[in-house]
Amino acid sequence: MEPSTPVEVEILNCDKPAIGVVATEDSGDAIARIALRANRRGYSLLVAYQGESEPESVEIAREASAIVVSATDSDFVDDIGEYYLSETAQELGFPGVVLHENHDEYVDYDAIRQSERTATEGFYAIRSPTRSDRSQACEILAGIPAYNEGRKIHEVVTETRKYADATVVVDDGSADDTADLARRAGAVVVEHERNRGYGAALQTLFKEADRRNADHLVILDGDGQHDPSDIHKLVDRQRTTGAELVVGDRFGDGAESEVPLYRRFGLTVVNVLTNLSMGVVRSDAWVADTQNGFRAYDRQAIRTLATADSLGEHMNASTDILHHAHNHKYDIEEVGTTVRYDIENASTHNPVKHGAIIVSNLLRTVERKHPVLVLGMPGFLSTFVGLGIAYWTISSYIQTNEFSLGFAMVASFTTLVGVFACFSAIILHSLQTHYG
Repeated sequence: MEPSTPVEVEILNCDKPAIGVVATEDSGDAIARIALRANRRGYSLLVAYQGESEPESVEIAREASAIVVSATDSDFVDDIGEYYLSETAQELGFPGVVLHENHDEYVDYDAIRQSERTATEGFYAIRSPTRSDRSQACEILAGIPAYNEGRKIHEVVTETRKYADATVVVDDGSADDTADLARRAGAVVVEHERNRGYGAALQTLFKEADRRNADHLVILDGDGQHDPSDIHKLVDRQRTTGAELVVGDRFGDGAESEVPLYRRFGLTVVNVLTNLSMGVVRSDAWVADTQNGFRAYDRQAIRTLATADSLGEHMNASTDILHHAHNHKYDIEEVGTTVRYDIENASTHNPVKHGAIIVSNLLRTVERKHPVLVLGMPGFLSTFVGLGIAYWTISSYIQTNEFSLGFAMVASFTTLVGVFACFSAIILHSLQTHYG
């Protein structure tokens, strides 16, 4: 019994085991999802099927660049299909094959990587570890950072629990009864002894989601601005695309947000600066709503963010998370969600002050990440202009015997600032190169 010759496709990485599945008539959607998640993580997908005519699921597998092998045995069953998958994987030079049986479950790639490190020499075939194999797994965990949200938190938690398997509220040192009201509404409450800031509350949520082995962590505000019914829109987009991060877009299709004009202008400026700070120049590749805290994170993003030391403790954490995702080459998707601005006491932050803080943090981030662009080039230009003014001042003195003290001071100041900026750029660039 020999497998048929597989269609020639690009093999992503022969250093990793192949992911093997047996196709059925109704497994098209599942195979598309499995293939997308495997490809994004650098794993090749092998698909086995029975018969001379290809089911639709196999056509989908081919379009997703899977390696397809047919079995013609009349007694084709799952274990025979797995035999074909193992034989094909071994012939193609893979170190092993991960056999994924239940198409409705998600492959746990973290567990696979652990298996790769402990695998013995020679070809191996293992059953696919899935998320449901892990103890106390939680599929959808809703996380709510809250600070003095006593007026709204009970209502928000009650509504959120309809769309999530569990709800965790991080009470960030509130002076009111936020924690008690959240517990009465059915949330698990984690309390900070003092007010540490929005970013610190997010970090606590990432750690809690990681501890609970959540498949999806959806974070929304505790003041009622976000609509909990949009949780499934975020999760569905994440499941469909395999993106590690899905961001709500208050300006996107399906959103019913009535954004005040002054906020729309401020958000536009911040969105442009944030995308440019990540090195994203093409506007069609931008994150459209960089400051929307209504987001869904998958298992991989949860794990890295739970241990990240690059997140600020305050409101700039939303931007820091985008930089984290960009640095880890995570896929970011967006889906239209509603943000309400008619909520009483919806935001305790002055929008002008908040915007100024965000812009200031962005400029510091750009300076740290792109010192040559931000400091080096302006420094060189300043030095060049300063030397030019100095040359003109000296020439004028030689011709007229009159020394312009004002121009001399301008030349000295401009040159010194330029030289200082250039040296700072060189030092920062060296630190970035050697220490990341």
